[in-house]
Amino acid sequence: MAFAASRPFSTPPSLADIEALAREAYAGIPDSLRRHCDGVVIRVVEFPDDEIMEAMDCETPFDLLGLYQGVDLTRRSVSDNPEDLDIIYLYRRPLLDYWCETEEHLMNVVRHVLIHEIGHHFGFSDDDMDRIEAQA
Repeated sequence: MAFAASRPFSTPPSLADIEALAREAYAGIPDSLRRHCDGVVIRVVEFPDDEIMEAMDCETPFDLLGLYQGVDLTRRSVSDNPEDLDIIYLYRRPLLDYWCETEEHLMNVVRHVLIHEIGHHFGFSDDDMDRIEAQA
């Protein structure tokens, strides 16, 4: 479903709008990578909770656009039986704030953050991803 990649918004995009953009961005990830994301849940919420804010040392709830929570693929063992889900959180209000500040296309913002968090699922650090982006 091609959702809002070109749809102008007359009101701030809702949680459902951001979720639809995330689904569209996820569908665009090559199958060779996406197959390693089976079981990863993508959730769109307004803001990170207080516990996340403290753990990530955020000054404001707008400091974090997304977050991967789980055990990345480099730290898993075949004998592991993880009890927690792998979850990628996308934070609606910080995403919208960034979108308004940069005037970048919202789909590009959502795609970038989603791919960044999937990178953490693969075990890449922020520095690894910065190097990859710089080389691209």
